[in-house]
Amino acid sequence: MADTPLCTLDRDFLLDHLRQQRGETASQTKSETHSPLVLDLGCGTGRLAFPASELGFEVVGVDLSQHMLEELAARSEREPQACVVPVRASLVELDCFADGIADHAFCMFSTLGMIAGEANRLRFLRHVHRILRDGGTFVFHVHRRWAALTEPGGAKQLLQSWLRSRRSPTDDFGDWTYAYRGLPDMFMHRFDTRELRRLITASGLKLQRIDRINLTGTATTHSPFQTGGYFLTTQKVSGTFLEE
Repeated sequence: MADTPLCTLDRDFLLDHLRQQRGETASQTKSETHSPLVLDLGCGTGRLAFPASELGFEVVGVDLSQHMLEELAARSEREPQACVVPVRASLVELDCFADGIADHAFCMFSTLGMIAGEANRLRFLRHVHRILRDGGTFVFHVHRRWAALTEPGGAKQLLQSWLRSRRSPTDDFGDWTYAYRGLPDMFMHRFDTRELRRLITASGLKLQRIDRINLTGTATTHSPFQTGGYFLTTQKVSGTFLEE
């Protein structure tokens, strides 16, 4: 994936955010007894986990792929100065983590969109809310649904997705299955901002900002018509709770 511009863009965006959070933590606490803990949710082989560790964070990398986690663990052994711990888990089954243990969390490269079913996506976000400490932030990336209109055959795909969502309770508008880099049946859910705001609110998190990404994934943009995806920055606000 190194040739994908979005990999560079989301790394730079995330690291800028973490530097800011690290600075705010240091200014609030003159003498820290521990490094702040951050969760990389959908960490893969650690392309973001290790740069985050270099900023002074203790990083727990969570992924379902045993193969990717083995590569991450091997790199950790080669780089003993890094503090990256692998954990194998599904993102919708994070009960292994205690409440309020993480200072920050992130889930980049549209990993949220790889979770099928709105109920499962909400379950994941509620886990994030539970695991974060008060004031902790969660940054994630998703693809924009309506960007399909700029793609060949995209309007037809949108219509088909909408029809499937009307006929089947297991399909959501925005679900896509397509061939991608050798995978014949890659699943991806694309979002609109109304859906994102609803999910964030229902999870208990508070939306801080939405940054638009251009159609090529090379830069952020202010144009709603040239938006291919979003970076969303959220926070766990002290005193928030979830209704069962």
